[in-house]
This record gives sequence, C-alpha cells and structure tokens, in this order.
Amino acid sequence: MDLSKATVMAVRPNKTVYRYEDVTIKVMTPEYSACDVLNEAMNLAIVQETGFRVPTLREVRKIDGCWAIIYDYIQGVSLDKMMTDDPKNTKAYFERFVDLQIEMHSYTADRLKYHTDKMKMKINQSGLDATQRYDLHMRLDGLPKHKKLCHGDYTPGNVIITPDDEAYVIDWSHATQGNASADAARTYLRHKLAGRDDYAEMYMDLFCKKSDTARQYVQKWLAIVASSQLVKKIPEQRDFLLSWVNFFEFE
Repeated sequence: MDLSKATVMAVRPNKTVYRYEDVTIKVMTPEYSACDVLNEAMNLAIVQETGFRVPTLREVRKIDGCWAIIYDYIQGVSLDKMMTDDPKNTKAYFERFVDLQIEMHSYTADRLKYHTDKMKMKINQSGLDATQRYDLHMRLDGLPKHKKLCHGDYTPGNVIITPDDEAYVIDWSHATQGNASADAARTYLRHKLAGRDDYAEMYMDLFCKKSDTARQYVQKWLAIVASSQLVKKIPEQRDFLLSWVNFFEFE
C-alpha cells in the first residue's frame, strides 16, 4: 500500500492516521508493540460484533516496517468540530453525545478485558507510593463491578456524524467492559485536562441527569481514573492529577 497516495488526517505522538480511498489507515511508530496493535484491532472487532455503530475492521498488516490497522473510513464530521464551528448549539451537541454514550453502555461485550483489572494494573504503574496505591485499590475493590461496554476515551473528537446523520464512535484502543460511571469519569477528566471546564461541567450535568446517576457516584471514580492517567507521565499534567488523587482519595 503506497501511503504517498493517502491523505494525512491526524498525527499523534505514536501514530499517524491516513485516509486512502474508502479506508482509514492507522500507522503506528516502530516502537509500538504487536501486542498493543493486535489488542486494539481485537477490541474493534469485538465491539463491531455487538451491533453498535463503529467502523468495520478490514485488516492488520505492516506497512514500511510499521504495524497498521485498516478499517472503513467513516465520511462525516466529528462532534468536536461541530461544537467548535457552531458554539451556540454546544449544549444540543452534548445532549447527543451523552445519549450516544448511554446507548453504548446498554451493550455488553463479554470478550473485552474488565475495566477493574485494567485499573489495578494502572494503579500499580502510576508511580504513587505504597500507601496511596493501597488506598486506591481498596476504593476500587469497593465499587460495583458491571459489564457494560465502555469506550475508555469517549470524547466529542471520537464521535463522527455522517451526512445521513448517523453517529459512529471511533478509536477503541482503550475499550473495556465495566462500570458506566467509570467511563463517564474518564470523559469528564479528558475535558478538565484540556482546560475545558465548561465542557466538563455541562457533560457531567447531562450524563447524571440522563442516566439518573448521582454525581457523587461518578466522583467516586475520579481518583482512580486520575491515577491511571499518571501512567502516561506527562509532566504538565502531574500536579493536577495528584491533586485529584489526593482530594478524592480522602474526601
């Protein structure tokens, strides 16, 4: 496959995303492990089988020595761009965003890894001291275990609206089965880390109202998802994440 004929859609620290004819090609950097690539492809295949609207996986292969995941190109515009281009209707877009997430949580995918198992591993890799890790593990063990389909990085940028007004969710590398409120806490955190407190609070209010979930219940997951983000070792995020871990750990 000749990538010189493809269009670059996005460049990230460890991947470049191309469009080539009717497919999307996600090309990883050379250090990206085969296990991680195959896990992401498997996640997409598993979610696809649920019937939830996601791109169809085509193949996994190497291109110029780098692993690549190839799946259907979804023609459309992201909700993030729609919000940016039409800010006066931001709340309406968030209404749809939350409705779609609640629909996603109505599905189950038994072959996905459990969210709690993933969080336990992340806590152990967070760099926090033994006392903090122990407290976070105890908090996690005390929270209800569910089997709902969770995206793990559900943001407006990962929702594509087609010309026919169908909504598709992309980028399933972090998918798990678990508690919907953990997934919501992660989305809330992503908005806070992006400096969009207005988006974060609008999202939280709508999610809790539409799902009939107490805000305090979602907040129980915030220290856990903040500790999992520490694994990425992004210096400019560390103090903010530690403040969340410490506050919600002992609140």
